[in-house]
Amino acid sequence: MVLAMTDLRPFRFGVQASTAPGRAAWTDLAKRVEANGYSVLTMPDHFTDQLAPVPALMAAADSTTSLRIGALVWDNDYKHPVVLAKELATMDVLSDGRLEIGLGAGWMISDYEQAGMPYDPAGVRIDRFVEALRVIKGAMADGPFSFAGSHYTITDLDGTPKPVQAPCPPILIGGGGKRVLSIAAREADIIGINGTMHAGVVGPDAIATMTAEAVDDKVAIVRGAAGVRMADIEMNVRVFMVKVTDDRTGTVSFLAKALSVEQSMIEATPFALVGPPSKLAEDLLQRRERWGFSYIIVGADDIESFAPVVAQLAGR
Repeated sequence: MVLAMTDLRPFRFGVQASTAPGRAAWTDLAKRVEANGYSVLTMPDHFTDQLAPVPALMAAADSTTSLRIGALVWDNDYKHPVVLAKELATMDVLSDGRLEIGLGAGWMISDYEQAGMPYDPAGVRIDRFVEALRVIKGAMADGPFSFAGSHYTITDLDGTPKPVQAPCPPILIGGGGKRVLSIAAREADIIGINGTMHAGVVGPDAIATMTAEAVDDKVAIVRGAAGVRMADIEMNVRVFMVKVTDDRTGTVSFLAKALSVEQSMIEATPFALVGPPSKLAEDLLQRRERWGFSYIIVGADDIESFAPVVAQLAGR
């Protein structure tokens, strides 16, 4: 399905970063993101070698003026949703309304193993995530809130502070499977299309679900579940392989061999952008028409090299 031009959202761009050796380097990174025309700085939420997202994102917001902040994504299992809701609302207040809430059910098995946390079956983690989403929205809404679920029980909680962005900052839900994508279609303001992470690691199984054809199927699930909501949903993709180069053929060949996939897969997948800036812009325009992707996130190493594409497309 190709979207009509009137249905296309303008492009905006983000950067996913995770760490820096100190405050000066981290705030410099945030300033570079903003100065190069990106709209958002996001962070992962893992127990690996990264800064903790709540304080790091607040430092980024404090050092910039318009840059939006958010996690891609907060793992619901790492904090009780009442605690996370209070932290998120505080971030929105202290950033003057620049927060975006990325939330997920958790997938990275090594985090759970290293922390001694039970890695429940996906269905249980997703059930818990759905309840947590209700708790977070309820805590941010006006007045006291109660909720009784299988995983959380909330009694007369009037969450404070209330966020600047009422009733709730934009919610991003990323997913690769039918159930999470359907939940996102019903609940999220922003939907991130991902590979399927059933194995708990980024490996061959996940890569096999990142083909253009697989993304067709994922986006079709979203459209079917969203119905009339589709017009209000922003579609997002985190591009993991960005290579700004005049040697597109050679670089595509190298990546294909490294991942043990066909070159055609690298050329067509929305998770890769390879070539000179003009080709990258052309690919993004085509992918927006095919899948609706208008919110594009690249990595911290791509800030300057990808900036010409941002300059060409942001706001268009």
